[in-house]
Amino acid sequence: MASLTRTATWRALATHRRTWHDRHLRDLFAGDPQRFERYSLEACGLLLDYSKNLIVPETLALLFALARERELPARIRDLLAGKRVNSTEKRAAWHTALRAGHAAPREVRNALAKMRALATALRAGTVHGITGHAIRDVVSLGIGGSALGPALATAACAADAAAPRVHFVTTPGEPLAQLLATLNAETTLFIVQSKSFSTQETLRNARAARAWLNAQFDASDYGAHFAAVTADAEAAHAFGVPPERIFPMWDWVGGRYSLWSAVGLPAMIAMGCDAFDDMLAGAADMDAHFAGAPLEQNMPALLALLGLWHANFFGMATRAVIPYPPALAPLPAYLQQLEMESLGKQVTRSGKLLRCESGTVLWGGTGTDGQHAYFQLLHQGTRPVPVDFIACCTPRAGPGGNDDETHAVMLANCFAQSALLMRGVTAAETEQALLAKGMAAREAARLAPHQALPGDRPSNTLLLPSLTPRSLGTLLALYEHRTFVQSVIWDINAFDQWGVEHGKRLADSLLPEFTATTRGTAHDASTNGLISFSKTHNRRKS
Repeated sequence: MASLTRTATWRALATHRRTWHDRHLRDLFAGDPQRFERYSLEACGLLLDYSKNLIVPETLALLFALARERELPARIRDLLAGKRVNSTEKRAAWHTALRAGHAAPREVRNALAKMRALATALRAGTVHGITGHAIRDVVSLGIGGSALGPALATAACAADAAAPRVHFVTTPGEPLAQLLATLNAETTLFIVQSKSFSTQETLRNARAARAWLNAQFDASDYGAHFAAVTADAEAAHAFGVPPERIFPMWDWVGGRYSLWSAVGLPAMIAMGCDAFDDMLAGAADMDAHFAGAPLEQNMPALLALLGLWHANFFGMATRAVIPYPPALAPLPAYLQQLEMESLGKQVTRSGKLLRCESGTVLWGGTGTDGQHAYFQLLHQGTRPVPVDFIACCTPRAGPGGNDDETHAVMLANCFAQSALLMRGVTAAETEQALLAKGMAAREAARLAPHQALPGDRPSNTLLLPSLTPRSLGTLLALYEHRTFVQSVIWDINAFDQWGVEHGKRLADSLLPEFTATTRGTAHDASTNGLISFSKTHNRRKS
């Protein structure tokens, strides 16, 4: 494939970017009353308003031409057909097969049936610990993709007080100890989530959980209190997990795409089997849209191309994701792994150094909290940050939902922030407002520059009909496919993570030095010095 930055379309986009200095989003809206209708799209129950992006018709025409030039439609077909799109590890990235319903591979359908059996029994109170008491607390021990997705789905969709309480522990040490202090060993089940069954943090927590059970019971077999999701069933069984409680992981499902697999078992327990099936169905809806919609009406492709336009041609190196429903608070962390682990690459699929920037730093949090924290930077900072606002038309039903008035306040704030980022407030407008309040002319002129907002800050607004398992599945699949599209344009492999792997290996090699009696000299001066200092000042050993 030709180098991206040397293509005629890329150069045309660079030329087009240079015409943008004379444009402002405020003026584009003033000159086109139909801009919302022109630049909004509905798909799978979601509304995407992308009218507040730095685009005119020529921009989109060039971006879609670039996508076709990079053979995006063919690459979408390869992904969805389960072809080996993970070029470095020579395997498929077939997470879409996990939500394909009756068309899913038999092994996927068998795993789902096994998940449903355990989840149904746990929710019915018919799963017992070794003393005969029903399990009432489920603790998921996993990290990264083994935790972020299930924790998000549980927070967003679990509102059933009758279900077992589901907890997630990622970091070893204090978090688990603090949780265990609140639990009853007789009624607690641990789910160990590790593809290799050797993930350092997860196995430390699993051993600590086993030691805790050992301190509570006079027994040698704690299998009734463990389940596992892993590709190494033999290692899980050796640890003490009974075979009927071992669920599969497959090498063609990456960790950050694994919510839809048995990794989602804690979420299924929390939300119920029907709700989990609805979440899978929502994701499948977006898969079908991604496969069949022309690029101009393809929501994941459109989001990806807009993001690339801002990142590569305007130098906007970060992006904020701001969900307004409090139940979506874990979403930015989930998307951080999805996007930054997938797109943080420096070479093309053929191993050549990229000639453009790839990936962006993703950050964010709930809108109500963000307005009182980092929104000041979004409005007046010198580095524009594109924003994805996410909200729901209808408040969530049930005891955890908002009343209509609270929901209206939330929507008003969401829409106000996106409008203000687009429009801004000129110094002249600010000065006139201050004068209208009776302020002296000299003081109004002095304060006006401080209160002016530049505007022209791009954003998308995604509206869900309501926050349900199905709409959550649709939303997450949308972002998965957005990520894939950008990887295709940049010609990078979205499905490996060698930086993560090297970090794990180096940590493993450093670990013995913390118990060594001599000063280490095997590493760089900084690493050697940090190890030595931390050992010297470890007060537990002094």
